[in-house]
Amino acid sequence: MTRTPSAVARALERIARLDPALNAFTEVWPEEALAREPAALHLPLRGLPFAVKGPSGIRSYAARRLIAAGGVPVGATSVPGPGTYWQTWGQGAHGRTVNPWRADRTPGGSSAGSAVAVAAGMVELATGSDGAGSVRIPAAWCGVFGLRTTNGLLPSPDRSGLASAGVLARSAAGAERYLRHVLDGYEEPAAPSLPLPLPLPAVYSEDLGFADVDPEVAGVVRAAVDRLVAAGTVTLVDAGCALLDPVRAWQAVRGGSPGDPEAVAVRRGNDERLDDVFAAAPLLLTPVTPNRPHGHEGPGELYSTALTWAFNLSGHPAASLPAGFTGDGCPVGLHLVAARGADVSLLGMARAVEDALPTVRP
Repeated sequence: MTRTPSAVARALERIARLDPALNAFTEVWPEEALAREPAALHLPLRGLPFAVKGPSGIRSYAARRLIAAGGVPVGATSVPGPGTYWQTWGQGAHGRTVNPWRADRTPGGSSAGSAVAVAAGMVELATGSDGAGSVRIPAAWCGVFGLRTTNGLLPSPDRSGLASAGVLARSAAGAERYLRHVLDGYEEPAAPSLPLPLPLPAVYSEDLGFADVDPEVAGVVRAAVDRLVAAGTVTLVDAGCALLDPVRAWQAVRGGSPGDPEAVAVRRGNDERLDDVFAAAPLLLTPVTPNRPHGHEGPGELYSTALTWAFNLSGHPAASLPAGFTGDGCPVGLHLVAARGADVSLLGMARAVEDALPTVRP
């Protein structure tokens, strides 16, 4: 009688078969993973294979919690190597990490390998971290779900306070499995039950008032939002979201000068504007990036982070969900942002959006 391979064995087989072309992993741990699996099968996650971001990912708070719940780490994923300031690529064990949809394009970063590993089905979920868009950008460009949690919700080694823990998964339901086991009190009565009352009130902004967005990217996202409205999942609230461009403020904080007067003024101004947005609706929708995945030589003068890093400064939880594809086969992400601390509610809203927005592959 043929024995069905375990989940960990299947993950390791796919990594061995697919990763030489994709370079999502810097290290793979087959012996350790298979040894962990028998005991993990008796715990809540039942031996779920997962990947960790970067060489230090196995020591992260989230990885430790997932292991304690019965997850099995199978390897460490690629992050950017030295010598680039734009941080939207990865370097695997055998070369640069490539986008699984188009090998001539970057998968995004810095959680590059984590996004590719999930998109290619090598693992069901992978840990990430997001200080400027490092979970959401690769999620958008690889066509998977990505969540960055509210600043301070989970422990983070980032001293600037900009980076928060996150996860990349095949769906919002996968991200819920992550959050359920890494966040204390997830199942408190205050957590909303599903299904949510629909339609969800939402504010839509194509450019947050300052970004230069590729018209085709904007068109894909707007079409997705229109489908949500037509399905009765979302109703658009007549309120705008015009923020101050956060580039200088983010750079000041990241550079160790959070008290810079311009940074303080931008953060205060945007906090006030976002308070108004979330007083009007529980959900803000935008594109994740202003551009499609760029080539491996870099994005030129364009900031791929233009629509994401405002929320690292403000601390709001945010997610990327597949919205569709450009005409040249590049995935586009729909950005979902919620009020600070509303991570559980955000995942509930994301599940409702996913149900009404099935991904159409090119």
